Amino acid sequence: MSRVLIIGGHGKIALRLAPLLVERGDVVTSVIRNPDHQDEVAATGAIPLIADVEHLDTDGLATVVEGQDAVVWSAGAGGGSPERTYAVDRDAAIRSMEAARTAGVARYVMVSYLGAQPDHGVPEDNSFFAYAEAKAAADEHLRASALDYTILQPGPLTMDDPTGLIEVVNPGDGRVSRADVAAVAAAVLADDSTVGRTIPFGNGRTPIAQAVAVTQA
Repeated sequence: MSRVLIIGGHGKIALRLAPLLVERGDVVTSVIRNPDHQDEVAATGAIPLIADVEHLDTDGLATVVEGQDAVVWSAGAGGGSPERTYAVDRDAAIRSMEAARTAGVARYVMVSYLGAQPDHGVPEDNSFFAYAEAKAAADEHLRASALDYTILQPGPLTMDDPTGLIEVVNPGDGRVSRADVAAVAAAVLADDSTVGRTIPFGNGRTPIAQAVAVTQA
């Protein structure tokens, strides 16, 4: 049994991840900003925790993280203004990493996206630019941290049914169902061989647990 904190607990991936973890015996706490989402989150088996990670400082986030065994970052500004994108996807994410370190919680899983890197190639006049910049900065900060991290890089997300099958070596455009992203997050939390690795993936032909175990570092 592990104690897992999901930040961004009302997101479409998080709502699919929580029941997978609960079913295998983990104690899940899902951080949400809107109190109106408590019932929906509780229905997954997770414990809803109201906290605004965008505005909490590192010490405040450390209080949220304290006592957990692992943190999953699955939050995001959701395509809002560039200012809010930087505030959530970069700044709050980085504070959560520092908070995990402060609280002594080493395991950290980041849900990123396929292609997230400093030289992402997105033009500045593209509406996706702020997100690409924010995720690249957050991922780089995580790699440089002392945390036991895994960075997940799925491609375009769909609402398709889960397949349980992915491709990590040549994922193409990485198109993948949110349910399978949740299953990948659950799998890496249970597999210490994924620590310190970035895993690009999309739906494919390999069972998830097998695929993440053989991903090239």
